[in-house]
Amino acid sequence: MTAMAHEPMATDEDTLLEGFLALDTPTGFRAELIEGEIVVTPPTDGDHEDYLSIISRQVTRESATDMQISGYKGLVLSSADDQPADHVIPDATIAPLALRLFRGAPPWMPSDGVSMVIEVTSTRPRNDREGKRRAYARGGIPLYLLVDRDKSTLTLFSEPQEGDYCKTHSALFGKPLPLPAPFSFDLETTDFL
Repeated sequence: MTAMAHEPMATDEDTLLEGFLALDTPTGFRAELIEGEIVVTPPTDGDHEDYLSIISRQVTRESATDMQISGYKGLVLSSADDQPADHVIPDATIAPLALRLFRGAPPWMPSDGVSMVIEVTSTRPRNDREGKRRAYARGGIPLYLLVDRDKSTLTLFSEPQEGDYCKTHSALFGKPLPLPAPFSFDLETTDFL
């Protein structure tokens, strides 16, 4: 009797990741894999983009460190429990310009060197408030800025540790929000009103 070689059996995590990576989403839609759940998000509205523009303009003009900003850059982050690696697409990913992280990066890159990610809530605010927050902390991203349109607040999450952020600092729309180093300036939000 001859022994037959067997291919390793695909795990549920492998199958989920393969299915996710094979998705063909309609133009303008984003597909993400967050804590074992595939999330497809429709194109954003104008207010969403206006908030990002206000923040991006200030970061490029006011930051103590020259920054590079990428809209909708795919990041691969550490997984939750027995799930495949998170594949997230922040509304904005910010890194020091000197690192040139985005040049030559694959569609899904690691988060090493990223200083801050930004999310503006839209159709599924729970993902931005919870799942993505934990994913960014697991990925070791130092700062996560959440613009919560439903609550009219900005929240800066910092000090990632053990799968979440240890510190938060919030400001209502219209009030400044201090951004620590490497940014080292107060983010003005009066234009959010």
